[in-house]
Amino acid sequence: MNKLHKLLFLISIIVVGCKTNDIDEKIINQTINSLNMNILSKDGKKLLKVVSPYSKYNKDKNSFILKETTINLFKDNEIEYIISSDESRLSNNNKLLELNGNVLVNNVKQKADKLYANSFIWNIQNSEYLLDGNVKFENDSISLSSNKAILYKTNNTIEFFNPVKYKINDINNESGYEINSENAYYNIETNSVSFTSSEERVRSKIFF
Repeated sequence: MNKLHKLLFLISIIVVGCKTNDIDEKIINQTINSLNMNILSKDGKKLLKVVSPYSKYNKDKNSFILKETTINLFKDNEIEYIISSDESRLSNNNKLLELNGNVLVNNVKQKADKLYANSFIWNIQNSEYLLDGNVKFENDSISLSSNKAILYKTNNTIEFFNPVKYKINDINNESGYEINSENAYYNIETNSVSFTSSEERVRSKIFF
């Protein structure tokens, strides 16, 4: 009987321990369905809107883990870019946004402009978006690709880092031609691309 009592007591401790761990896990990680959250600047302007059908909030790390994310980026309270990805993380008191997997950046005003990458990182306190892994920009006239790029929100310029491949289609939308280059800069507002050498001197500039 003593052995039996000891065994039952040990089992009860294990069960209680498992339940406690489950409770702690639920307290730390809170599941949120249909997340729809706006993040504002210090002066009350909309910075971004985050939408996800399924997410978790880690109270201990003060971070959101989101699936099938759609992010709206705002400028002067109007949507400028819409970004989708397989998953994302919002951390550092909602100041660091990281998107991963099939990242697609759509320009609301320039609807033909598409920007793809494996990951997208934005420190919300800055005006630069870092894109990494299989980065590709394309529209009706041109496509540029590299492993890394930065989208500068202040002047709507995308910097593609060496090595860069770019392709220009002809007016008949046929294959056109493809050339390898060093760093390239695409200006979204003027629809122009500049290519620079390692000495940072402009080698050529093309308008579309």
